[in-house]
Amino acid sequence: MSELRRELSLFDATTINVGTMIASAIFVVPSTVALALRLPALAVLVWVVGGLVSLLGALCMAELGAAFPQAGGLFVYLREGVGPVWGFLYGWANAVLINPASIGAIAVVFATYLGILVPLSPAGIKLVAVGSIVALTALNCAGVRAGAVTQNVLTVLKVGALAGLIVAAFVLPGGSPANLTAGTVPAGGLLGPLGVAMVAVLWAYDGWIEITFVGSEVVDPGRVLPRSIVWSLGIVVLVYTLTNLAFLYVLPPERMAGSPVVASDVATVVLGPAGAAVVAGAIAIATLGANNGIVLTAARIPYAMARDRRFFPWAGRVHPTLGTPVPALLAQGVVAVVLALTGTYEKLFTYVVFASWVFYALGCAAVLRLRRTRPDLPRPYRAWGYPLSPLIFIGFAAWVVGSAIVATPWEAAVGGLIVAAGLPGYWYWSRGAHRSAQ
Repeated sequence: MSELRRELSLFDATTINVGTMIASAIFVVPSTVALALRLPALAVLVWVVGGLVSLLGALCMAELGAAFPQAGGLFVYLREGVGPVWGFLYGWANAVLINPASIGAIAVVFATYLGILVPLSPAGIKLVAVGSIVALTALNCAGVRAGAVTQNVLTVLKVGALAGLIVAAFVLPGGSPANLTAGTVPAGGLLGPLGVAMVAVLWAYDGWIEITFVGSEVVDPGRVLPRSIVWSLGIVVLVYTLTNLAFLYVLPPERMAGSPVVASDVATVVLGPAGAAVVAGAIAIATLGANNGIVLTAARIPYAMARDRRFFPWAGRVHPTLGTPVPALLAQGVVAVVLALTGTYEKLFTYVVFASWVFYALGCAAVLRLRRTRPDLPRPYRAWGYPLSPLIFIGFAAWVVGSAIVATPWEAAVGGLIVAAGLPGYWYWSRGAHRSAQ
């Protein structure tokens, strides 16, 4: 049976993570943060803290990725560190729901912003969204290098676009240092607003785990995986922090808080009427790059599950000449297209996205458990700050999940039931895996 090929360098791995994290959130979430906090210093600080919290989780995944450099990422780590049922439920939720819904949602955002540059009807937006999913799926079927090179180009372009906007905000007329010291403390205190802002920021950083899904395709994974995870988060924390400083320099907190398109407003102030089009182009590039990263990496989860005999066998096949999991990529693309056409991605994403943080916390718990139960496991990289790093991240993850449950109890309940719906599949495929092992 054909196997995946180790072809991804440190640069490739880093751009996959950076490109997946930087999507549309940085262009809109700063408004949510400003609305909650109203103080520029806190609005910037929360992005730094959110990045550091994400880094703690990423350090744990870096240890696991170096110890288990296999396709599937957290599916493998949970199977080895917590138990196979948790690995399966993570794989089920991501392969069947979370990742296709994410691809569908991001494709629609891409088409919507492209429609600002090239006017599109509602039907045209759906057609472009579907076309982008088909094109990215075909590209990543053609070879992991094709997907990686595309990711490299798109990531460089989007980081360059944000860097240009940052420089323009500080250099061109329109901004003022006084905006950075304006604002007032929220009347009801800071605890609630800080929670709202932090949850929004942590969602914006999500994506730092993507490179672990292609662990079987990274060259020298014991060295490259940890470095790419740490470097990518460092880059994104820097970009996000500077972007928010730039936005606050141009717009006072009250105006920023009331802007649903804060990046466009900033660009319009410093660049004039063309600014909105510039930002629309930047968001289109950012979302296309994010989707390419997800398409490339996410299909490796059902592939890994199938190779573990806990999913449909066809999902574990690798094309003999292309070296990619073509069946898994095609199935993922079909589901994403259906969700994009029907619009059901919005509900599914709302229902199950909070579950990602449950699994992230379990991944950090796996680090703690494996250190105790398998002390002799080869660990080319050990998480910095252990045991505090996994414990702190688990605490933040519990807070994020708890906030989601309190804010949207119905959606959280439905999401939990959707994840639990994978249990019959686990029972069915586990029986087959047990028989095959005998």
